[in-house]
Amino acid sequence: ARTVWNAAIDKHPSLILRCSDAVDVVEAVRFARARDILVSVRCGGHNAAGKAVAEKGLMIDLTPICQVEVDPERKTAVVGGGALLGDFDRAAQIHGLATTAGVVTHTGVGGLTLGGGVGNLARKYGLACDNLVSVDLVTAEGVQVTASDDENSDLFWALRGGG
Repeated sequence: ARTVWNAAIDKHPSLILRCSDAVDVVEAVRFARARDILVSVRCGGHNAAGKAVAEKGLMIDLTPICQVEVDPERKTAVVGGGALLGDFDRAAQIHGLATTAGVVTHTGVGGLTLGGGVGNLARKYGLACDNLVSVDLVTAEGVQVTASDDENSDLFWALRGGG
């Protein structure tokens, strides 16, 4: 679980928690916060600098939260924090849809989207972050919140790249 895409990264977290849902993430963040432990989050582990692994910290591994539910009528999807782009692509293609996100199937959708998300359809439909409708997340305080245009809009603005 501590391995990432960049084989030159060899960090060793003290703890790894494989979360199965948001409740696990809330508890992990609260545990680390109460003990002043550095936290990192692994979605796909594709960051070149290895930011998904905190040396001697707590690594929150989201890979088990990999569900993708596509609503073909609204042309939207709910994507789990551990889903890979390949998971998202396959789920969309079943409905004759395509994603605006990247091109490498083993990239985590969460990190890719929050980093902008440049894909083959970006020129026509924008970046992945431009197409984000809402985000369910856990704050550094260990509180689960939703961010969208209508709810926590300042946070949503920042998650989409701050402009």
